[in-house]
Amino acid sequence: MERQEFRNHRRGILKRLVNRLFPERQILLRTEGRVSYLRIPRWAQVFAVLLVAVMGAWTAFTSVSYFVHERIFDAKDNQIANARLRHHVVIGELAGYAGKYSAVVRDLEENHRVMLGLLKRNSALKQDLASVENQLQTTKADRAKVVGVREGLKLRLTEIQDQIESLATHNYALRGNLDNVETGLQSALAERNRALFEGNRMRDHIALLEGRLASLEDTQQDAVQRLMDRTVTKIDGIEKVIGLTGLKAEAFLKADKSTSVGQGGPFIAAAADGISGGALKADLANLNTRLEHWKALEKVMRRMPLTSPLIYYSITSRFGKRRDPINKKWASHYGIDMGAVFRSSVYVTAPGKVTYAGWKGKYGRMIEVDHGAGLKTRYGHLHRVLVKKGEMVGFRDKIGLVGSTGRSTGAHLHYEIVFKGRPRNPTKFIKAGRYVFQE
Repeated sequence: MERQEFRNHRRGILKRLVNRLFPERQILLRTEGRVSYLRIPRWAQVFAVLLVAVMGAWTAFTSVSYFVHERIFDAKDNQIANARLRHHVVIGELAGYAGKYSAVVRDLEENHRVMLGLLKRNSALKQDLASVENQLQTTKADRAKVVGVREGLKLRLTEIQDQIESLATHNYALRGNLDNVETGLQSALAERNRALFEGNRMRDHIALLEGRLASLEDTQQDAVQRLMDRTVTKIDGIEKVIGLTGLKAEAFLKADKSTSVGQGGPFIAAAADGISGGALKADLANLNTRLEHWKALEKVMRRMPLTSPLIYYSITSRFGKRRDPINKKWASHYGIDMGAVFRSSVYVTAPGKVTYAGWKGKYGRMIEVDHGAGLKTRYGHLHRVLVKKGEMVGFRDKIGLVGSTGRSTGAHLHYEIVFKGRPRNPTKFIKAGRYVFQE
């Protein structure tokens, strides 16, 4: 009962409020002296106000939603584009390196198998040759024995003839002895002829084996030379890339403490010794030297910063002499300024160890990464640092965000490359990297 009275009371208050805010209105219309009016009831006024309020609320809601969603969509599109670009770059690099590494490994394995097989065949042929030489020596000894027997028989025949002349009376007995001597002589001659035949056959067999051995050595040398040519081509390619950066491959290898001894120089084939397989051994020694040099170059190449630390950028200040952007005086610029969108992602250009991460005077927030072999990279004026000192970072790891901290006129990244304490032009490294990725 009380609830019903409360509802009636509330309805009465609402009805009085509506009557006060929306009284019945009339619009007077005068036409040629006649006066008429248009009556607007309460419900029409309430409906019109509600309709205007609903349309206003809907307009405000759609406008706000449009701008908010537009910003959200733009941010998502940028993130998707960046992710796709990074994905394609990484896939391309991995495919290129994997293909090159697989081809080299297959060639090395195949050549290793071929060389092992050839060495086994070479050993077997050497054993056959030694056996043939032993047989030939035995045959020569038998021949010498036959010659000795023949000389002895000649002497005996002479003695018999003297006995025949001096002992004519014993002719019949001597004739029997002579028949025996002739039979022995014929047998000795047959043995000699057989020994000569065996010696000629052995010499022909030795000549055949020597020809086959020479052919095998030529095949082995051709395989080693092809592998040598490929290795020299790869070494020349790596040294060309290092040269594009303005550095020398020899200095780079000496600065790399992880390599034991630097090797290099022009290729001069070693002279072969007189024994069998001497030329092949010399070629294998030269090939091993070249492969060690190539491995050392590949090792230091993995530490070179050959990519850009930003995906989208423009060069706003180059390396070298320039006018200072703040006081307009001539000054030395030991890096390059890369203009980019505020808070864009900054990526490390080569694997290494973070040696500094924090505020660095006029650099603002700065990161320094040591890549080994005397190479360091620096990233200045960052908005935010995402790594810590002592942390190990991999190639293209995200390490910070573009900002304008320190002595800066706007959002950009100050990028430096230092080799053995001396600044180097980062633009040359980026161009060298483009040459590598095109290959």
